[in-house]
Amino acid sequence: MVTEQGIIEEVSGQKALVRIKKGSACATCESRGNCEVISGKSMVVEVANDLEAGKGDHVELSVPSGAFLKLSLLIYILPVVALMAGAFAGGMCAPFLHMTPTLASVMGGFLVMGITFYALKRFDRSLRARSEFRPRMTRILLRSGTRQSDSGKSSRM
Repeated sequence: MVTEQGIIEEVSGQKALVRIKKGSACATCESRGNCEVISGKSMVVEVANDLEAGKGDHVELSVPSGAFLKLSLLIYILPVVALMAGAFAGGMCAPFLHMTPTLASVMGGFLVMGITFYALKRFDRSLRARSEFRPRMTRILLRSGTRQSDSGKSSRM
């Protein structure tokens, strides 16, 4: 499981908005320059509030490793493969389009990669409905006003 910690910002019915803290994994991440967490903006995630946590509670969120790996492959590998396939196809079609092979490769690569990003965006909307890809609140680390003990029971501070 991939886990992160956050603080509940708002509770609305059975849903909670959780502000994710910057984790130690961020320091070694290749994408740390592009991530909203590093750039000063924090990331807010909506999760089901099955644990009945309250506003201000520190919670742990998790995503199954298999789902995380599938999504990572889709997001990072698929566009690169699409770029290369489009560039190859564009180069092969250059004589028929009366273009230089280099220009046709560049145009084909960007066209197919753009189509892939559009398809991923639409696919993302359908994945949000599937529970296996959504983060889940796995435990309450610290209640606002109460501390979580090792035995799992709360005690007043």
